[in-house]
Amino acid sequence: MTALTTPSADAFWATSLRRWNTVCWVLFGAMAVGLVTTAPPGGSKYKALALLSCVVLCYAVLDRFPRNPVVRPQVYLSVLVLALGGLAYLGSSYAALFMVTLPHYWMFGHTPRASMGFLGLATGATVAGSLVRQGWSAEFFGETLVSTLIVVAVGVLIGLWAHSVVAQSSERARLIEELERTQARLSEAHQRQGAADERERIARDIHDTLAQGFASIIVLAEAARAGMSEDPARSVQQLRSIESTARENLAEARELVASAGQPGPGREESGSVAQTLRRTLDRFAEDTELTVDADLTDLDCDQHTRIALLRCTQESLANVRKHARASTVGVVLVRRPYGVELEITDDGAGFVVDESTGFGLDGMRKRLAELGGRLTVTSSVGDGTRVLAVIPMADEVEA
Repeated sequence: MTALTTPSADAFWATSLRRWNTVCWVLFGAMAVGLVTTAPPGGSKYKALALLSCVVLCYAVLDRFPRNPVVRPQVYLSVLVLALGGLAYLGSSYAALFMVTLPHYWMFGHTPRASMGFLGLATGATVAGSLVRQGWSAEFFGETLVSTLIVVAVGVLIGLWAHSVVAQSSERARLIEELERTQARLSEAHQRQGAADERERIARDIHDTLAQGFASIIVLAEAARAGMSEDPARSVQQLRSIESTARENLAEARELVASAGQPGPGREESGSVAQTLRRTLDRFAEDTELTVDADLTDLDCDQHTRIALLRCTQESLANVRKHARASTVGVVLVRRPYGVELEITDDGAGFVVDESTGFGLDGMRKRLAELGGRLTVTSSVGDGTRVLAVIPMADEVEA
């Protein structure tokens, strides 16, 4: 489909046709009256009325029933060409009919090529009819040929200009429609990406909070069951830790549901970040009986930074508990000119960093990246592990 047959182009010509209908019917009526009153009596008068009637009838059918299978636009234009030739031969109002129907070639032609083709046929039929009637006379050249060519030239210029305007409008409409579709697809993509990011964030929060708590409960429950007969006091302490961890997990779950995973008024926000990390380290040391060396600078930072530091600490300690087989863990929190540094080391078994496929390290990297920070993990088999989290902070946010 060409630009000139797009819906906007069809709408243009349909609107133009509706506006021209009123004028056209008036002019058709005036031509009929003129033929009846001014044409000399005889057979040529009735032949001219018959030709005009054929044109009017075809136009009426096409106007009233535009989708009819018989009188299509090409059929109407063909009848119009023959009628113009016949009226020119008869010498009865052919010039008036030619000017009245001049816009129809562009309205019903649909394409410049078709419009120009039918207009050329109409011009040829008119000139041929006049030539047969008048011969090669001065009247033919001075009145018929010159005036017809002038009218046709003006009609061609106006028609091509109208087609150009319609083509530009159709192209703009197409571009606008394409832009709207692109914007709709982009909006859908943003929504899908937002939903995927939200699912990932929720999964990360669940992993860093509830999953770690449940893992701790399982380890404590196994230890309590194993030592129930040999060290009842220790088992009682472990059961209290299980209860405390379960309560904390319940609070975490309620907080995630109530605030969509965003930090709210809970235990993570109470006190400074150093106090928050200290409570986490004390609980870890109590549950695992590992030696924890902590050097925590008392910093004042925003909630997002506090939560990120806490989650990195929890994830690192969970990895130590599950994989490291370490005896000592070191934690250092310090303020640097470029931001806050959290360093967690252990003397455990270590691992090959490039071969790590766990969710925890990737989750820590993404959490820090959201704050403009970075995570560096250094480890090798048998040499322990060092986790360094760096978060940039404004100069005014300082203890």
